[in-house]
Amino acid sequence: MASTEAIKVEELDALVIGAGFSGVYQLKKLRDEGYKVKLVEAGSDYGGIWYWNRYPGARVDSHAPHYQFSDPILWKNFHWSQRFPDHKELRRYFKFVAEKWDLRKDTYFDTYVTSATWDEEQYKWIINTKDGRTFKATFFLPHTGIAASRAVPDWKGVKSFKGLMIHSSYWPHDEPELKGKKIAVVGTGSTGVQLSHTISEDAGELVVFQRTPAMPLHMRQIDYAEDEEAMSKDALEKFFKVCPDGYWGFDFGFIQKGTFDDDEAQRRANYEALWKAGDFTYWLGTYTDMLFNPDANHEAYKFWREKTRARINDPKLQELLAPEKQPYPFGTKRVPLERGYFDMFNKPNVHLVDVNHTPVVEVTEKGIRTTEKEWDFDIIILATGFDAVTGGLTSIDIRGIGGQSLKDKFQARGPTTYCGISVAGFPNMFFSSGPQAPTAFCNGPTCSELQGNWIADVMNRLSKAGISSIVADEESEKEWIDHVEAVAYASLLPKGKSWYMGDNIPGKPRRVQMYLGGVPNYHEKLRSCASNGYKGFHFEGLKV
Repeated sequence: MASTEAIKVEELDALVIGAGFSGVYQLKKLRDEGYKVKLVEAGSDYGGIWYWNRYPGARVDSHAPHYQFSDPILWKNFHWSQRFPDHKELRRYFKFVAEKWDLRKDTYFDTYVTSATWDEEQYKWIINTKDGRTFKATFFLPHTGIAASRAVPDWKGVKSFKGLMIHSSYWPHDEPELKGKKIAVVGTGSTGVQLSHTISEDAGELVVFQRTPAMPLHMRQIDYAEDEEAMSKDALEKFFKVCPDGYWGFDFGFIQKGTFDDDEAQRRANYEALWKAGDFTYWLGTYTDMLFNPDANHEAYKFWREKTRARINDPKLQELLAPEKQPYPFGTKRVPLERGYFDMFNKPNVHLVDVNHTPVVEVTEKGIRTTEKEWDFDIIILATGFDAVTGGLTSIDIRGIGGQSLKDKFQARGPTTYCGISVAGFPNMFFSSGPQAPTAFCNGPTCSELQGNWIADVMNRLSKAGISSIVADEESEKEWIDHVEAVAYASLLPKGKSWYMGDNIPGKPRRVQMYLGGVPNYHEKLRSCASNGYKGFHFEGLKV
């Protein structure tokens, strides 16, 4: 450690990575508890994914007032102008939060963490950054989120294109000129769906490259005047108390009956009401068996297919975009919201390339060649997603007890965690919105607060007891993974090929990345762990 000590080292109680909801809340919470803590962020401002996501059409699809912190100082004084705020308003919100919580004095922007190593003699993490900073921290809290590491297709000739090629989450701050351009959008996940429709209004020609049909729901957007709110301020205090008790961290959950408890007329009436809501309720507020029973799921798909096909004129496109034969269980891939995605394919300048029928052969200087033809483009936009959930962690060289690499551990068996918040062999390291927690099946701010509070409580307990470190047991980790997998495999989730299972990254082990048992059950597991003396962890380094 001599060479490290020769460098100027900033000593902390905790270092937090990531300036999204989780990291921002953790900084505030720990500072309020009296800890010496700093936050580092690779971007140049707060927002996490919303700092990077500024592509045309980018907006959150959790409807207001869900997507915000529960602190009254914030919600009493911030006005949302839309039911589904766009990326600009979300960055405005984060700036407002940073001002109200006075965060900037403890944040380092444009700072990318390259390595974090557990020092077994000092019971400290030694953390290095790309710009030469070194931190020594008792707790290492990488709140890197679900979308920190971009995925790019490994196509032949991908670097040969002479036009502009952009990954959607690296959208230029200086908007590129799109008017009249020939544009390709590669990918039909949430980003591809949002992006394509917005770009179609300006592009001279738009070609969407699809591998798997998306199953988005129609977004019912509402613009709020200055004196209008999604929910009255008087009702918000109760609202924020209710959300952690909701299955998904929202104020709604499943209808408490099965699909076939209703007759066909009742079922259709329910589907119509959920559809008209124009939010996630058709997916996450429907019958209890929709994500668990294949027949129930097919009923939901049939209604979705009927509504979707009615908006598409060409029978061939109907079959590609909303196939007669259900391609995968509805809801087992991320369900986006859209505002004209299917309708745009009725325009003469918008085309769909299904890469299952006409695979991509290579990227050329002029565009993309498929087995059918070469498409010329001015701009290629890669809406190809992320090495989701684990990528932000494994992109850092994190080494625990005995020099064990987190990346190697995850690569060998898939992500392995205890309670979706820690990893055996990596003391004093906690994260939120990580693998095997509710994560993508939880409203972001709800779980950021829930997990951030639990982490702060752990630190407080260790500090009061004079204990230097806490680390999850291998056996407890295995038991948690078995539970997560048992819940997931009782559902239809593994039958869909998606980033929920790590399927979107070649070579990534297939393993359940989400806890599907609901936020209340997850919260109870964390509470039970704490109330039973942090069962599943062991402690070292009693201070004398």
